[in-house]
Amino acid sequence: MSKRAIFVETKEGVIKRAIFGVISGARSEGSELVAFVLDGKGKEYQSELQEYGITTIVDITADGISEVYDPEVYTGVIVEAMKKFECTEFVGLTSALGKDLLPRVAAALDAPALLDCVSIDCNEQTVMKSQYTGKTQAKMKLEGECLVYGVRPNAISATPAPAEATVVSYVPSFKSCGNMVIKEIKASTNKGVDLTEAEVIVAGGRGTGSTENFKILQELADTLGAALGASRAAVDADFAPMSMQVGQTGKTVSPSLYIACGISGAIQHLAGMKTAKVVVAINKDDQAPIFKKCDYGIVGDLLEVVPEITAAIKK
Repeated sequence: MSKRAIFVETKEGVIKRAIFGVISGARSEGSELVAFVLDGKGKEYQSELQEYGITTIVDITADGISEVYDPEVYTGVIVEAMKKFECTEFVGLTSALGKDLLPRVAAALDAPALLDCVSIDCNEQTVMKSQYTGKTQAKMKLEGECLVYGVRPNAISATPAPAEATVVSYVPSFKSCGNMVIKEIKASTNKGVDLTEAEVIVAGGRGTGSTENFKILQELADTLGAALGASRAAVDADFAPMSMQVGQTGKTVSPSLYIACGISGAIQHLAGMKTAKVVVAINKDDQAPIFKKCDYGIVGDLLEVVPEITAAIKK
């Protein structure tokens, strides 16, 4: 039976929701799922992880792990744990942390890696990746003794598959050689839900009209527990910061619900949210291209429509 390691990414003592989709995508017949937990709370996460098919939880503790993220330490202890528990595949989230960590682990293992996958088949060692601004999907195959997969947040739905998980404490012998010293990591000034991992996103475009009007979208986002995004046109007009930009030159997202407000639907923007499961478009131009790409469309002034939606949800 093959063993597949899942990197359990957490935030403030809570497992990121998108991880359960990663676990679901990594499940297959004839394989064992091993969760690597690096914040010392493996026992606390046991019930959640076993609900999705994890059978072994490796609670890794070492100097430097519970403090500021140190790429050298994280990479070293994960590689050592992979060998200790005889795991030949490593699967994680293509988050901000994952984009840094997964390639490092792959390099240390001398393994091929594919990030931002929208689906994975570990038995066949194949993945699907969106290409050419979302116009096509490519099926790619990895070959090697060890393999590393990075899954796009929310691209794979979380489906329970209850199992019995055992928690194992592990203290690796790895010691940092001190080539890299991380003194501080500055968090984004944006508050609320992380855009790339959000289940629901409210996004504004040039049609929003001003920075002040973005507060209307923020209220809807807060009511839904959603993240706030923006098109490049809105960012270029200084209605929103670049950190909120969704699209070909911004962030790629895969929410369950994407509410596009005052966004025309340029292909560059669609490339960043093409894998959203449900798209709602609000635009006063009934000929806007976004209406050809949405599941539900509302023709109207967003400054009137959005507050009405917010009020209805609050009721």
